[in-house]
Amino acid sequence: MTAGIILALCLLVLLSYVFDLTSSKTKIPSVLLLLLLGFLVRQLCNIFGINVIDLQDVLPILGSIGLILIVLEGSLELELRKSKVPIIKKSVILGIVPLIVLSVGLAFVFHYISGVDFKTCLANAIPLSIISSSVAIPSVRGFTRSNRAFVIYESSISDIIGVILFNFVTMHDTIGFAAFGSFLVQLVIIVIISFIATGALSFMLSRLEHHIKFVPIIFLVILIYELSKIFHLPSLVFILVFGLFLNNLNEIRHVKWIEYLKPTLLRKEVDKFREITIESTFLVRALFFLLFGYLIEAREVLNTDVILYSLGITAGIYGLRIIALKIAKTDLVPLMFIAPRGLITILLFLSISDKLPFINRSLIIQVIILTSLIMMMGTISSKKESKEIIENSH
Repeated sequence: MTAGIILALCLLVLLSYVFDLTSSKTKIPSVLLLLLLGFLVRQLCNIFGINVIDLQDVLPILGSIGLILIVLEGSLELELRKSKVPIIKKSVILGIVPLIVLSVGLAFVFHYISGVDFKTCLANAIPLSIISSSVAIPSVRGFTRSNRAFVIYESSISDIIGVILFNFVTMHDTIGFAAFGSFLVQLVIIVIISFIATGALSFMLSRLEHHIKFVPIIFLVILIYELSKIFHLPSLVFILVFGLFLNNLNEIRHVKWIEYLKPTLLRKEVDKFREITIESTFLVRALFFLLFGYLIEAREVLNTDVILYSLGITAGIYGLRIIALKIAKTDLVPLMFIAPRGLITILLFLSISDKLPFINRSLIIQVIILTSLIMMMGTISSKKESKEIIENSH
């Protein structure tokens, strides 16, 4: 049995790698293939009568670690150069404003339909309003450099702000001046902790000579995140500060105390650390979606009770996205198609204590599948557009 589990796990991870490797060619989002693969494994287990231990409680653990690694990977991609300022401004605005507008808009609709208090409706709406960087970023490898950079910034900001907004709404009984004051204090505390922890971790990264250094640092990052979370601090701010600091050393190397970190040596270590983070993120993300696919029931995907809600939410996502991109005077095609929902949507959904009757696993699964299919159309159209540009240039 042990050998069978190890063989199955190795095959699943290798297939996940093949999906990731070929997604830029096939234009099929790897998340869809991972969900399908996990679902098929469940069916095979049922057919052959293989009993597997209950894995339901493993999903939130994988999701939390995945969230940390995804945000860290995203922040390690963000460059704060002067030349990047225009695209940073645009992507930050489009990462935040549509998120808030859609969250509030969906909350009003949910409140009207269910009659439940607005705060609960808002908590249920936010997970559906966040663009998943774990799905979006791997899917835009074939895009132009500017469009790819835009998606990286926008989806990373959407992840970070979305989770902070969700925690703000769920951690306070009422949303008022007291809640905002409390959040401001928490933000100041986590910023101070972030700078101290970032300095200490960077010092370790540049000075540790032991052949094992990256795994302890990743686990220290997770530890600091979880401890901050226990004290109800917006802990993702720490991940963002740490990643931004490491990736923008060249921009701040003129600061006097940076010399203590040996910036030239640290820069080389950061490149290795980024590679380890990317590979770790791939593994955790693949296992998360495989497990989620394994836990999916066929009736949940085909649930007609919520299909109208799923279609309506998906239409709202892309309707607002088209309006926002037009106002921002950004390329509509292919960017209008890139608004997938994924790991963070699932993770936040699992952590909602008061779920609305129609906000269930079926709806979440359907929205993820619908947005991934629409994104697939966008990546295919991007490929055709690129070919036309090349042909016209000749």
